[in-house]
Amino acid sequence: MVALQLMAGGVLAGQVLTIEMTLNAILDIDQGGRLAALLLPVGLLALLTALGALLGSLQGSLRRLVGERVALTMWHRVLEVSTTVPLKQFESTDFYDRLERVRSLALTRPFQVTNGVLACLGALAASIGVGSALFLIHPALIPLLVLGGIPLLITSRRESRLEFNFNVAQTPRNRRRTYISFLLTQRDDAKEIRAFGIGRMLRERFDGLYRAYLTDLSRHIRIRALYNAAGNIGSALMLGLTLFLVVWLISRGEVTVAGAGAAIVAIRMLAGQVQAFFGGTQTIFESGLFIDDLEEFMRIAPAPELPGSTSSAPPDFTTLTAQDVHFTYPGREEAALNGVTVDLARGELVALVGENGSGKTTLAKLIANLYHPDSGAILWDGVDTDSFDQNQLRSRMAVIFQDFVRYAFDGTENIAISRPDQPPDEDGVRHAARTAGAHDFLEALPHGFGTNLSRMFDDGHELSGGQWQRVAIARAFYRAAPLIILDEPSAALDPRAEAELFSNLRHTLQGRTALVISHRFSTVRNADRIYVLDQGRVVEHGSHNELMRNQGLYAELFTLQASAYTDGHA
Repeated sequence: MVALQLMAGGVLAGQVLTIEMTLNAILDIDQGGRLAALLLPVGLLALLTALGALLGSLQGSLRRLVGERVALTMWHRVLEVSTTVPLKQFESTDFYDRLERVRSLALTRPFQVTNGVLACLGALAASIGVGSALFLIHPALIPLLVLGGIPLLITSRRESRLEFNFNVAQTPRNRRRTYISFLLTQRDDAKEIRAFGIGRMLRERFDGLYRAYLTDLSRHIRIRALYNAAGNIGSALMLGLTLFLVVWLISRGEVTVAGAGAAIVAIRMLAGQVQAFFGGTQTIFESGLFIDDLEEFMRIAPAPELPGSTSSAPPDFTTLTAQDVHFTYPGREEAALNGVTVDLARGELVALVGENGSGKTTLAKLIANLYHPDSGAILWDGVDTDSFDQNQLRSRMAVIFQDFVRYAFDGTENIAISRPDQPPDEDGVRHAARTAGAHDFLEALPHGFGTNLSRMFDDGHELSGGQWQRVAIARAFYRAAPLIILDEPSAALDPRAEAELFSNLRHTLQGRTALVISHRFSTVRNADRIYVLDQGRVVEHGSHNELMRNQGLYAELFTLQASAYTDGHA
């Protein structure tokens, strides 16, 4: 692209000189010269014009290719950040604002810097070429044209700063607008929006946000237009002075009529190139502000390795302990966990129960190494897990949360995705599916396990909520990790399926350890140990029988839940 820019600059210089040759030939014909003398300059001018058009076309094609390559590079960096930042960042609105700006603006800005640099190089090359031709006509014409770009340089920097500040200020509102548009266009949300008739209300809110944005945008554009007008008026005045100088030089006989005609064309060309040069510098400066914002975003990740976290994570454990852990989410004052201690032994089935907001899922996230405790520790056989390689440690666990992901992939991929670094093991996938009770309905699909589990794509098939939950559980079993964490694993299952799952769970685990979170007390009564959480603390623990004898919170909640099924019935 740089080479094409340099060639284009040479073509412009050649056009100025051939225009002067053409005008001289025309004047010679008027004074009795031969028409044939006009053929060479006209032919050269036509050839250079065609070459300029060809170079412009090639530059456009290459610009598109380079733009996509830059976009790929930037997407790679942004996705690396978003998939490796500490999970705590997703609790921060500032992080979401930065992510939105990066996705909507910063990904295109690096290429705009590239374009700006190329534009400056091209304009500089063209200015040197055209300026050289103009210098040959008369050297006094050059300084005024160069000075004509200075007003644009001054005002463009102010415009760029205004543009960046405007986009930063609009980010929160734009995120809300994007969220509402997402609600109004997604399949999973469509049924509730129609059921409650809230489509019109959401559209009005979307329109309100957009109108507010347009109001601010109009004000912003008016201010930018004033700066732009001031810069262009200053530049135009300098161009007018240059043209006046040409007339004055003609009147003094220092420039021929043909030279004057070529000079006027060259002046217009050079003025355009000077403006292009300073326009390129504006692009570089303005995009640089967004790239600074992008680089600040990039410095968030990847998540730093913890001091000393270089030891290999052991393949299994005998005991796993969350010891006196405290944790508070960013931006909140109230602790989610406050001095919690939980023990798991190899092969045990341990349950966490409690009311909503008691800290069960937060504790599971800490044990799964998705968050790090503010104080306290997670210990594997007495060793703080912070000392292990963190990615390797996570590979020793399989976690299925209540809001598990429903991948728009086929059945095999949906299960095998839990071991992403290995090719799918068909036998292992089917075994996990049988264990979770998903095999039969997946096999019965039009393309068996190869059926896409979403109607978003061709030949897709949608599963029921309970079927999806079985697929998610199969995903956890397929990982073959020593620790399985199941957050509300039976929330979408019917009573029969739920009973089958938990009656066979201990056999299914085959010596592995399971931590189960559930609101249904009947499903965890056979656990080896049950921990009851309340307001971020463990208030009691033991077996089902022990807890019922204690007549504490567990017994109260169990009795309350059981009464809903027994009251009024013999």
